[in-house]
Amino acid sequence: MMMPLSLAVIGEENTIKHIGGSPEVRSHLADMGFVAGGSVTVVTTIGGNMIVNVKDSRVAISKEMASKILV
Repeated sequence: MMMPLSLAVIGEENTIKHIGGSPEVRSHLADMGFVAGGSVTVVTTIGGNMIVNVKDSRVAISKEMASKILV
């Protein structure tokens, strides 16, 4: 079952199943390492943002962006 990354459990590794949004949004997320088949772990949430580990990098994304990443 797929769910948006914004609902993922902190500390749990997830596999990215699908990237939604406009072509620009998908391209931007791909540039940051968010690609289908890749793994992503939510480190913490701060206000409206999430800190996630993706491709050995720690990245901050908004919950709005995270809702377009399905795991």
